[in-house]
Amino acid sequence: MNIPCILGLGVSNVLDINRKNMVYNLVKFLVTGSAGLIGTRLVQDLASTNHKVFSCYHNARPTLGQAIFLDLMDHQSIIDTVQKTRPDIIIHLAAMTDVDMCETQKDLALKLNRDATAVLAEEACKAGAFFVYVSTDYVFDGTGSMQKEHDQTNPLGVYGKTKLAGENLLAKSACVVRTSTPFGIHPTKVSFPLWVKQSLEQCQEIQVLTDQFTSPTYVPNLSKMLLETVTKKIHGPIHLAGSTRISRYDVAKFIAEKLHLDSNLLIPTTLDKISWNAPRPQDSSLDVSLASMKLDTKPMTAHAGLEMFLSEL
Repeated sequence: MNIPCILGLGVSNVLDINRKNMVYNLVKFLVTGSAGLIGTRLVQDLASTNHKVFSCYHNARPTLGQAIFLDLMDHQSIIDTVQKTRPDIIIHLAAMTDVDMCETQKDLALKLNRDATAVLAEEACKAGAFFVYVSTDYVFDGTGSMQKEHDQTNPLGVYGKTKLAGENLLAKSACVVRTSTPFGIHPTKVSFPLWVKQSLEQCQEIQVLTDQFTSPTYVPNLSKMLLETVTKKIHGPIHLAGSTRISRYDVAKFIAEKLHLDSNLLIPTTLDKISWNAPRPQDSSLDVSLASMKLDTKPMTAHAGLEMFLSEL
């Protein structure tokens, strides 16, 4: 079903945009998945402003913003949370993202990625809040390359199918943000570049795919693009990701060379030799020309993002 409501009414009246300095009036944000890889950085960026931030979590309690426990399996919990906080903007990051677990627990994936999204979007309508849904490059089947926002979707696995189902529920006045293989600093989550670094430092051989291509996305860059997208009230789908189509192997090789680690420990392999519960798209790289055109914060190249990430470490 479509959410029969125009999202975001009145938001333009509370947002004061300064495109160069990104200065805002006080706005109430509700962020789900606020303790995750993207959410942690997003809340950090919001907390450095005058915004009121409601940081929704389920397991790990966030350290910034006003922490609010939210059980996405409990629809009444979602309703109560939105009615209590009355946010101006809802950024929905929380999801079941373990691709293989989604394949074996389809019902749970549907409840978290589709059904909870429907309830949250409906409550956003009632509250007059602008709704932003963060989706994935896995809504594409990988037969194309550098996919544009309105290219044909055809997810291979349950994860991509349930995230696309969430997209399809939304009114055109909502914002759907698709991203690809985000990486960054997090207290507990180990993204691909950090796994490569740690493995090579421990002199461990690791198998790395030469034929899987994505658009690696540096989380601090993603967070800034996401906030600007919200500020400008960009509706419909938009790809916020790194600007480089690159294989997993080439990412790992770049890290090895930059840190002067042994690249001989990188064992090239291909998708057909890896046993997974869920199929992966061979090429889920995203075209980010729309973001480059509409945003002052531009998508970073994979190499620039990786260099900043390694310097952060």
